[in-house]
Amino acid sequence: MATTTSTSTSTSTPVQTRPSGSLHLDNLVKQYPGGVSAEPAVAGIDLDIRPGEFLTLLGPSGCGKTTTLRMIAGFETPSHGSLTLDGEDMVSLTPDKRPMAMVFQSYALFPHMSVFDNVAYGLRLQKLPRKRVQEEVEFALASMSLTKLADRAPNQLSGGQQQRVALARAMVMKPKVLLFDEPLSNLDAKLRVQMRTEIRALQHKLGITSVYVTHDQDEAMSLSDRIVVMRQGRIEQVATPETVYRKPASVFVADFIGRANFLDTSIEQLTREADGARATVRALGATYTVPAHDGIGPGSPVCLMVRPESVVLAPAPDAREVSGNDGRVLKSVFYGAWVEYEIETVGGNVTAVIYDPAPGDILDPGTFVRVSFEQDRAWLLPAED
Repeated sequence: MATTTSTSTSTSTPVQTRPSGSLHLDNLVKQYPGGVSAEPAVAGIDLDIRPGEFLTLLGPSGCGKTTTLRMIAGFETPSHGSLTLDGEDMVSLTPDKRPMAMVFQSYALFPHMSVFDNVAYGLRLQKLPRKRVQEEVEFALASMSLTKLADRAPNQLSGGQQQRVALARAMVMKPKVLLFDEPLSNLDAKLRVQMRTEIRALQHKLGITSVYVTHDQDEAMSLSDRIVVMRQGRIEQVATPETVYRKPASVFVADFIGRANFLDTSIEQLTREADGARATVRALGATYTVPAHDGIGPGSPVCLMVRPESVVLAPAPDAREVSGNDGRVLKSVFYGAWVEYEIETVGGNVTAVIYDPAPGDILDPGTFVRVSFEQDRAWLLPAED
């Protein structure tokens, strides 16, 4: 793909300037053959991706996130809509003419080439001077801690090392936009965490606009400036990781991002203030005033979201049955840093997570407890069918 320039603070490394990389998707649609009645894979995406931003497309299988990424890269042609980069139309350009680079799930390294030659491949296609290629590749390898592995073949590398080579090969092209297609899915859990940290640090250092596709919520939360949650070819929410987690736009988003308890309730009173709506509701045998979604009106059917870590458990020594706000421990699982409980309540079973439990404080199944929650960390949502 075409080359751009990026930033360097060292006089001994190739001269680079920070890329721009403002990406705009306007009513982007992808309809595969099957008749006009068939549901489109992508059903009208409107999205502005800011220069230097790390944006993640997140959602279940079949939601359209990979198809959207492939349209950005040029591997799929939109059925409708426009795609521009810094004001320039991209739809008419083939993948190799777009100032972008892709990091694939399968690494896509050339098995017959050394690490150095894999990274140098794109630069050599551009017929750059040999000295320039040498400097650029050495800088990319050093950035990914691969200098000592430059002469090795891909089959002599670990999975994490191969992923670094794939990153270096994309980075050396100095793209305006860096695209990631589930690049860590083939790595073990510990290595995925390590590579997430390295990818985020490298992207932040270079300031390259990045679009990342994953179905892994932890990856999305830890890497992203903003997350785009997708469902059935449409966008459900675009927001920072904190907003998506604490104030999801729908029950679907709340259920897909992290874990949540959903409590049936109704609105007793609704007020709108400068910092948002608040509603008084009845749940778990008590009255709470909780933050509420702006789309909720008086009498609207609603659902109360309470994250497991916001549930509060207290001793209930006199309780003999599940009633009011007294519940009974059904299951207790110790994970080391936290304990997870399943609690039977009058409103249904509730999951609670207690971090760093003191020795001897872990509750046994059958124990009765007083159940409540931190009302400012709950979130009242429009109910879904």
